Amino acid sequence: MAFDVSADSYDRFMGRYSVLLAPQLADLAGIEEGMRVLDVGCGSGVLTGELVERVGAKNVTAIDPSIQFVDAIRERYPGVDVRPGTAEQLPYTDGEFNAALSQLVVHFMRDPVAGIAEMGRVTRAGGAVAACVWDLAGGRSPISPFWQAAHELDPSAEDESERAGGTEGSLADLFAAAGIGHVESGDLVIHVHHDSFEEWWEPFVLGVGPASAYLNKLEPAVRDAIRERCRELMPTGPHTIEWHAWAARGVAT
Repeated sequence: MAFDVSADSYDRFMGRYSVLLAPQLADLAGIEEGMRVLDVGCGSGVLTGELVERVGAKNVTAIDPSIQFVDAIRERYPGVDVRPGTAEQLPYTDGEFNAALSQLVVHFMRDPVAGIAEMGRVTRAGGAVAACVWDLAGGRSPISPFWQAAHELDPSAEDESERAGGTEGSLADLFAAAGIGHVESGDLVIHVHHDSFEEWWEPFVLGVGPASAYLNKLEPAVRDAIRERCRELMPTGPHTIEWHAWAARGVAT
């Protein structure tokens, strides 16, 4: 799935959460100085930036189907080799990287098993393949309150809970099906502070991802009703809230 939005809009919607996931995913993959690493589905560059800090821009390669994101990476991280493309057809040679990572992307791949298998193909034997996806089915993601409110008002709303990798153990199963060896899985936990409900809500109107696309198709009165139900579900005033993402790490063969 390509995101037809600006990098700044993505940062305001999801970047504020993924910036806290990126160090944890890089730790899980064992990223350290001297490695050549690939960021699959780099988006606005949150994980890319973490990788640049660890190994230097010349050792980071990134790919994303959205040209807006590719252009943003080129501007934000000069020296990174960033190209437009998809996980299912990575334009790299076998064993080109020490590690391949994908943050909050597997559930948007057209063919997750093929995409993960490609990550394994371009990683040297023994190198790490790692990914994470929000706990969409368990209701522990930053967008879960939104979908709860939407379902209460519109039971036919198609949320993201059935997307690939969003249930406990399913990401590890995808890795195994893709031929990745020695798969380990668990969850990554972040704690995010919001000054107000409005701060949490406002990015939902920016057109980023399935939740925002669904919201923007509704009549104004229904959008307002979802917003007010979310207000009831979320803490009032300044608050810090915990969110979870499922993560898996394996070894390329």
